[in-house]
This record gives sequence, C-alpha cells and structure tokens, in this order.
Amino acid sequence: MGPSPYAFVMEGNYRKLKDNCVYRTFFGDDLRYFCRGLKACYTRYGSLEALFACAMELRFDGADRTSAASSAGAVWDGIALFRETIAQANGGAAKQPVYTKHIADPGSGSACKRLHLALRWLVRKEGPVDMGLWSSISPASLFIPLDLHVGRSARQLGLLEESRKSNDKKAVISLTEKLRELCPEDPVKYDFALFMYR
Repeated sequence: MGPSPYAFVMEGNYRKLKDNCVYRTFFGDDLRYFCRGLKACYTRYGSLEALFACAMELRFDGADRTSAASSAGAVWDGIALFRETIAQANGGAAKQPVYTKHIADPGSGSACKRLHLALRWLVRKEGPVDMGLWSSISPASLFIPLDLHVGRSARQLGLLEESRKSNDKKAVISLTEKLRELCPEDPVKYDFALFMYR
C-alpha cells in the first residue's frame, strides 16, 4: 500500500493486487473486497469514526443519550452499518450485497470479537495498546472482546454463568453489563485482566 493506505484505497490501486495469500485464510480477493468496502465507507461517511457516529445518531434520534442501553446498542448498530456498507460496495452490477466471513454479523448473534477489539484500540486512551484516536464514542459504550480465554476466566470468576457455554453476543452483553457494574465509564478496561487470568 506504500506510505498512504488511504490513497491506495481511494485511488483504486487495490485493483492491481494479485490473488496471493496475504495471511493465513486471507487472500488477494479478500483484500480487494475490504478495499472496495473501505472506499465506500470513506466516500459516504468521510471516516470509519464518522460511520460509527452516524449509527449512534440514528440510534439516539429522539432517544435518551444518557441511557446505557441506547449508547451500548449504538455500538452494535455501528458494526452492522460497517458490515452492510462494505457488503453493498461489493455487490457489483447486481447491487446485491456480498458478505464475507471476515466481518462478523451481529445480527446472527456473533460476539464480533475482532470488531470489539478494534473499537477498544480506537476509542480507549488508557491502555498500553489503546490508541484513543476516536473521540465521538465513549469508552462507556464499548463491549468486551470475548474469546475463549476471556469467556473461561469470566466463568471461573462468576462474571458469566457456568451454564452459558457459548461465547456469543448474549455472553458479550451479559459480561459487559457485569463489568459496567464495576466501572460504568470504562467496562472494557478489564479485558487484559480477564485474558491473562489463569
């Protein structure tokens, strides 16, 4: 992509990519898919942060902005809008959205771990790996990136019910609600502690 990935995407240089393996199960077609989608996101919203902010505005239209449920729901709405915008951009002449396994679907009950992890890095300012580049989303509205390790730790500590075996969207919401009881303004700050707990 060179010194400017943004220019690479916006100028359409991704069209020249070969069909090589980029990383593990991610190939040239997958990278072109993402680049087409990112170009649509940037063209329509100006930035990915603005896309998520738009989802929040739609959620809050006439709603109480201080409501934890509205604020939290807006993050899931943002993920859905991100996924849909990229799928629409890849619909081609048929204008039928084309989805990829690389972007989780919150509508199917997915935990959307990678997207919640990316949001954590982009929104939080306090952690050693968190960049805090975005200001339009509050850390209070983030959700815990839930994987096998975090789920296991949460169950051992009684933060998730032992009977809930699946690390799905319901588990993410349930665990994050528990963490909000401990720290309403930044529930995701417990991510590393849960991940490293043995």
